[in-house]
Amino acid sequence: MTLSTETASSYNYSRILPTKHISTGKSLLGVGAKIIEHLHDPRTVSSLWSAVSTIPEVATFERFVLTLDILYAIGAIEMDAGILRRSRR
Repeated sequence: MTLSTETASSYNYSRILPTKHISTGKSLLGVGAKIIEHLHDPRTVSSLWSAVSTIPEVATFERFVLTLDILYAIGAIEMDAGILRRSRR
C-alpha cells in the first residue's frame, strides 16, 4: 500500500508519540500538554478550542479533537455534563 504525499504528511503529523522526525511539541502527546495548560478551570470544548486554536502546534480542530480523545483515553481529562476538566486522579 502506498500513501499519497498529502496522506503520508498528514499521517506523520498526527503521531501520538514523538519520534526521531516528529518533535515532542508536534506529537499529539505534546499538543496534549499544551491543551492541559489551558484547562486550569473546567470549561466547555468550545471555550477550550477558542483558547488554544491560535497555538501553532494545535493547528486544526481535527488535531484538537484527536488530542482530547487521547487525553480522555489515558485518564488525563474528564467530561461531565459537557464540561471538560483535568482528571482528579
